[in-house]
Amino acid sequence: MDGIRNLASTVSSRFTNNVTASFSALTLQQWIRLVAIVGAYLLLRPYILKLGARFQMKQLEKEGEESEREAARLAALTPNELRGQNKKLVLPDESDSEGDEAEGAGAGSSATDWGKKARRRQRHMVKKMLEAHEKKLAEEQADEEDKDIQEFLVD
Repeated sequence: MDGIRNLASTVSSRFTNNVTASFSALTLQQWIRLVAIVGAYLLLRPYILKLGARFQMKQLEKEGEESEREAARLAALTPNELRGQNKKLVLPDESDSEGDEAEGAGAGSSATDWGKKARRRQRHMVKKMLEAHEKKLAEEQADEEDKDIQEFLVD
């Protein structure tokens, strides 16, 4: 306990001695420089804060617009598009890490795991449908190229 008190008194006495010695040893030029720096800081600080706030607001607005666009894109995705009924097929962001820990630990299925498993099954189904669609398009394109080549060979 005495050690802490001694340390505190030593620190306070050294601080007061150093500060008083620093200010008493200043020349006129150093005083003018110190006053100019402090005055410039006091004058410019409000403007710098306003500028920073303006940049931050612009950044927040941009992030808000991006999140609104992403939400609108996901809201526009209908169940029929997920099932492949429509030509337009968009995949939502994938995250297979959901629930992997629970399955790896051998935990039984519970009410909370059902949604994660269903989402994972849906993602796999969408991937398979997308791959099948891409394969079909590739085959059709290959058939069209064969027809074009055949057309030139027949003539």
